[in-house]
Amino acid sequence: MNRSSYPLQQSTRSARSHEPVDGSRIHPSYASQLPIVDLSAADRGPQARRLLHAQLHSAAHDVGFFQLVGHGVSEAETQALTSAMRAFFALPEADRLALDNINSPHFRGYTRIGDERTAGARDWRDQLDIGAERPAHAPAAWEAPYWWLEGPNQWPEALPELRTAALHWIDRLSGVAQRLLHELLTSIGAPADFYDGIFGPRAHPHLKLVRYPGSSGEGDDQGVGAHKDYGFLTLLLQDQVGGLQVQREDGEFHDVPPLPGAFVVNLGELLEVATNGYLIATNHRVVSPPGATERYSVPFFYNPRLDARIAPLTFPYASAAPGVTDDPANPLFAEYGRNELKGKLRAHPLVAARHHADLLLHPETYPAMAS
Repeated sequence: MNRSSYPLQQSTRSARSHEPVDGSRIHPSYASQLPIVDLSAADRGPQARRLLHAQLHSAAHDVGFFQLVGHGVSEAETQALTSAMRAFFALPEADRLALDNINSPHFRGYTRIGDERTAGARDWRDQLDIGAERPAHAPAAWEAPYWWLEGPNQWPEALPELRTAALHWIDRLSGVAQRLLHELLTSIGAPADFYDGIFGPRAHPHLKLVRYPGSSGEGDDQGVGAHKDYGFLTLLLQDQVGGLQVQREDGEFHDVPPLPGAFVVNLGELLEVATNGYLIATNHRVVSPPGATERYSVPFFYNPRLDARIAPLTFPYASAAPGVTDDPANPLFAEYGRNELKGKLRAHPLVAARHHADLLLHPETYPAMAS
């Protein structure tokens, strides 16, 4: 069946087999340590690259999460972004609220603590949402509503260095993610450039600068609730506080200890569905740090063009794919922008109510909203 003509489907999984792949395999234990993948091995000759592909294949097929080192992003680049991020969250609340995302029909800007939701529950964090810097695109009547997601960012006047560092980070990590995707596709025998056409200059990258201010004091430790990402790849920079947890095959959530200099990488649902479940998107969450401890993180989402339709991948391991099953409460669509807009409307109800009430009142005009 052509997946571009019907809602893409989310996977549910039973126990997976652990047959060898090119002689390298993740042992089926539930230890919290994620696989560590060194991307620079791609440049160290055929033998090192073969080992890289075996490790990528195993991590993406069995776990859906891994730690990425050897990515080439320097400590100076990282420090420039994290310093600007901490300076932003140190601004007076009034200055941060001047960038409130409720002012942006494009879902850009600052979200105060508790205003974002996962699965209907409040997330105990505040954040700044940033995307590619483009002119506002107010869709015409004949255009898809997801074009609202393109538009300008909101920046603090007092911190011009934040704009510079954040936009550089988007460009830098887009390059890292593209290279990683090429190596990942090669590792499962697919053409490295199979999805290049749906990215390019109109790709829709998304960057979050996130602060978890400690537990709410109300008995709820949800920094961000359990979820899967619905794009292609997520590259997370986290500090040393910890709090990220990944659901493993035992059904339990396990801590992901921070690894200095590494990005935590996870696969999104579009890759899972494009491979009919062979590559996996994994549930994860963040538990708020205890007391008044603050945690900072920078997730980067490598996403295709909003109008991209995700073709199923042809690769030699397709016969071993376990398949996927539909989640009618949260369908995944072949056209990427439909998923992105659906997620934004659910996660940011205040923005949705102010700027997109027509989509909420008349979901039949946009089927993704009716679910």
